[in-house]
Amino acid sequence: MQSINIITLGCSKNTVDSEHLARQLAAMNYALYFDSEKYTDVVIINTCGFIHDAKQESIDTILHAVQAKEAGKIKKLYVIGCLSQRYADDLRAEIPEVDAFFGARGFNDILQELKIEQKNELLQERVVTTPKHLAYLKLAEGCNRTCAFCAIPSIRGNYTSEPIENLVKEATFLVQNGAKELSLIAQDLSFFGYDLYKRNVLAELLEKLQPINGLEWIRLHYLYPNNFPKEVLDSMNQLSKVCHYIDIPFQHASDKVLTKMRRFFSEKETFALMEELKAKVPDIAIRTTLIVGHPGETEKEFQKLVDFVQQAEFDRLGVFTYSHEEGTYAGEHYKDTIPEHVKQERQEIIMNLQQQISLKKNTEKVGKTFSVLIDRKESDGFVGRTQYDAYEVDNEVFIPEKKLHIGEFYPVTITEADTYDLVGCISKK
Repeated sequence: MQSINIITLGCSKNTVDSEHLARQLAAMNYALYFDSEKYTDVVIINTCGFIHDAKQESIDTILHAVQAKEAGKIKKLYVIGCLSQRYADDLRAEIPEVDAFFGARGFNDILQELKIEQKNELLQERVVTTPKHLAYLKLAEGCNRTCAFCAIPSIRGNYTSEPIENLVKEATFLVQNGAKELSLIAQDLSFFGYDLYKRNVLAELLEKLQPINGLEWIRLHYLYPNNFPKEVLDSMNQLSKVCHYIDIPFQHASDKVLTKMRRFFSEKETFALMEELKAKVPDIAIRTTLIVGHPGETEKEFQKLVDFVQQAEFDRLGVFTYSHEEGTYAGEHYKDTIPEHVKQERQEIIMNLQQQISLKKNTEKVGKTFSVLIDRKESDGFVGRTQYDAYEVDNEVFIPEKKLHIGEFYPVTITEADTYDLVGCISKK
């Protein structure tokens, strides 16, 4: 029996892609591994090619595998995913030791390379590599947006929604195999359905996922503010399984910078949407990402961003420093004139501000009781999350108990709080 190791780098969308590929391979009785240090007959590296650090990690992983192949520890080495899609010709020239490179949508090609016929009846099944009690559900591939800083559309292609019936089938499979939490992902959930149904159908999908027996939490990631489907807020209020959590990348709050970013969403609309989110779902947890140092961001424009963060008081926030990327509108039309040390200073200012906001919000949770899903065991207790926190990216709750069960829900009263994490005890009520 041949062994195959699938090494997945980058985002959760790559994770789903690898899991779909793994299901096809499992059907052919391959011994499967998902370990960056494992040497097997075949190694498949699913790469990320989005930003510099991710690209470098992908290159380093490939070169490490090449060394193992040259030492006779690997027979065949294949590279797939975004880096391979973006730089295929260069990679073939620079790393000829790789047996073949395939693009971001080339999973059927690698099956053909392995002389495996795709089993269509398994397309809504996966070998889940996340903890058993949670899984990602990818609603679409690609993106139709034209954000100046982003290379994803040129890498992943046009937005392609998965039909609702396929997603319900896949979700049912995941829950039947132990998932209690599903995180709905795509490059942009706000565009979900337009290509197939001529309208956003995210709320309709949520209604069809709600009845799945055993599913407890449905979490929404990556809803662009432009064309935001406001009916989803009604879903949060009406459907018990939809978490009061939303990941919405605003990126900036200055009209000048938003225009340069080609976001097609104004400063006024940004503030109005934030107010509406909080008005319709008062306890909603909002995660956002911002970019500092984008071309056009003067000190005045940066101060607008600071003011926005102070006023919005996001529950979760990440900040990226702008970097020129080839194949993007900004990379071809703008000059990257803001010094790197200024970008780093601006990033630090925003994150220091966010730390104060996060500590304030966490402190307000002390004494309150939340339903907590246990993710893992630690030496002297267990770690879990509330509905207001996504796996691996948000706050966690530490519970100093000895006999809890991973994948189960417990009522937890918060007893301590710091900037990003909480401590609690099992509620006796």
